Amino acid sequence: MLQPLPAHATVENPRYGQLVIGPPGSGKTTYCGEALKFYRELGRQVGVVNLDPANENMAYEPVLNVMELITVEDCMEHLQLGPNGALMHCAEFLAEHLEDWLLPALRKLSASYNYFLFDCPGQIELYTHHRAMAQVFERLERERYNLVTVNLIDSHYCSEPAKFIATLLMALNTMLRMSLPHVNVLSKADTLRKHEAKLHFNVDYYTDVLDIKYLLEKLDDDPKMRKFQKLNEAICSMVEDYALVSFQLLDVFSTHSMLRLRNHIDKANGYIYKAGEEQTVNSLMACAVGAEAEAIRQQNDVQPYVE
Repeated sequence: MLQPLPAHATVENPRYGQLVIGPPGSGKTTYCGEALKFYRELGRQVGVVNLDPANENMAYEPVLNVMELITVEDCMEHLQLGPNGALMHCAEFLAEHLEDWLLPALRKLSASYNYFLFDCPGQIELYTHHRAMAQVFERLERERYNLVTVNLIDSHYCSEPAKFIATLLMALNTMLRMSLPHVNVLSKADTLRKHEAKLHFNVDYYTDVLDIKYLLEKLDDDPKMRKFQKLNEAICSMVEDYALVSFQLLDVFSTHSMLRLRNHIDKANGYIYKAGEEQTVNSLMACAVGAEAEAIRQQNDVQPYVE
């Protein structure tokens, strides 16, 4: 029978990572740049690893860059591929060179960093249909990285029921295929005020993914969507049956917003239990449960972003 670990047992040199994914334009690179500054100010040994072979406008200095290995532009030129095909080829090429490029480089970097932000490609098919990026993540897990997937989705999708339902399905698909701790984020929450008039419900309806049948009623009001009524009902029923999808609001330029998201991420990847950090059992339990009065949660999570 397995013996329990002693109370003072620690994991030697624990390593942590955020796998930052999301559709193009959702703010992944901006988030990585701001999170890098934010976590360094907290005293963490953090670096950004760029895994996007098409990322030419990085808002940070990466400690490791996949574009040193392969780029989308080279694939398009030499293999006569379109942008999507080239990005998939790059993901497969990265997966093939895990052992001789990515992992050796990360092992060297582990002498200076124990927390990594992985800026991942934005092509959704890489997480919902393709296996290459999942293979990369699985290998990092076997390398004993404590990982969490941070899925950024532009908050303006809340303003259109059809887009929001598609977002729910995409998020659920990604969560099931990646099989990792997962935090869904509605990014650019500071822009919600611009779309507030188009929101059919309160913001917490979208973050908590409450009864989706009300969104279906809004879809039925649209003649173009009414003919897909049964399909829409099936999609919504599946999302509700799994009951896995919820969202956190984020304004990357707000320290308070970043702090609240950090709390969720630290719970998901286990950083709150980091070896060497002195914490009492009571404080760990309070952080893990994250209990808050509803009025306080509304004040902190919703009111900053809407009138």
